[in-house]
Amino acid sequence: MGSIEVIDEMNKFNVIEEAKRVLRIEAQSILDLIERIDENFSKAIDLLYGCKGRVVLMGMGKSGLVGRKIASTFASTGTPSFFIHPAEGLNGDFGMLAREDLVMAISNSGETRELLEVLPLIKRYGNRLIALTGNLKSTLARAADVCLNIHVKTEACPLGLAPTASTTATLALGDALAVTLMVKKGFKEEDFALLHPGGTLGKRLLLTVKDLMHVGDAFPKVSEKTLMKDVIFEITSKRLGVTAVLNEEGHLVGVITDGDLRRALEKFNDLLNRTASEVMTRNPKWIEKDALAAKAIQRMEEFSITSLFVFNQPGEKVPVGVIHLHDLLKAGVV
Repeated sequence: MGSIEVIDEMNKFNVIEEAKRVLRIEAQSILDLIERIDENFSKAIDLLYGCKGRVVLMGMGKSGLVGRKIASTFASTGTPSFFIHPAEGLNGDFGMLAREDLVMAISNSGETRELLEVLPLIKRYGNRLIALTGNLKSTLARAADVCLNIHVKTEACPLGLAPTASTTATLALGDALAVTLMVKKGFKEEDFALLHPGGTLGKRLLLTVKDLMHVGDAFPKVSEKTLMKDVIFEITSKRLGVTAVLNEEGHLVGVITDGDLRRALEKFNDLLNRTASEVMTRNPKWIEKDALAAKAIQRMEEFSITSLFVFNQPGEKVPVGVIHLHDLLKAGVV
């Protein structure tokens, strides 16, 4: 083995071990928090739960970035929240702060100058204050209504300078606060969907069959007596690969799909002169219009089909539309 190859192997080994060292330290910083979940954490949750306004996060530098993420997590789990940069707050942004808001300030040292400068304003407004700090004897800790300890034994940075393990611990504690509060409030999947309407979960929990179904002229349908040459035209023109078959009263009595057409070609030499009733499959699958689109997916999977006819409500016989798997895919439900 050449000298270059030896050096490369040594560098590879050092890189891997260094990465593992960082992850061990950061993981331990989170594990150490478990022993500190006590009455102060409960008091913080009580303050958050009783907050009539919004939760306002503050912090400088890396703490500020963590604060933005915590604010975002609160907001997405049912607790109105936003971030104010302390320096910007002193220059006008404190106009966003209302008296019923709760302030959560983050500073590992507890002596961050910009945060200390806004403390008098917070007290003057009468806002409750939760501090996340690694120094329980700091000015910030003494000023807070509740103080949560984010102290870490060592930073992952070998120089002990760059905030690494401390920011990881703070982020994890913020998640613990947000999730615990979410559970205490009884926040459900439906609530989450309302706050995330553009996401897959939101679409699965908000979109209904009537939002996606084809109705009116876009709904392919023929009568029992329709000749197959006209049935094929209906299926082709509506581009859904399916048509409903209705009796004289307009009741759904069957379905003809592309698959039914292929099977009929093998069965009948004079297919075009046959009627829809001779080719259709009876007892087609259906769903009510107010059902969630996700339920339509489940029903299609259950019967290995790609479309469902739609009724206003169970027990009715006249269909009002049809929903196709492609509609669900385009909508992002799947």
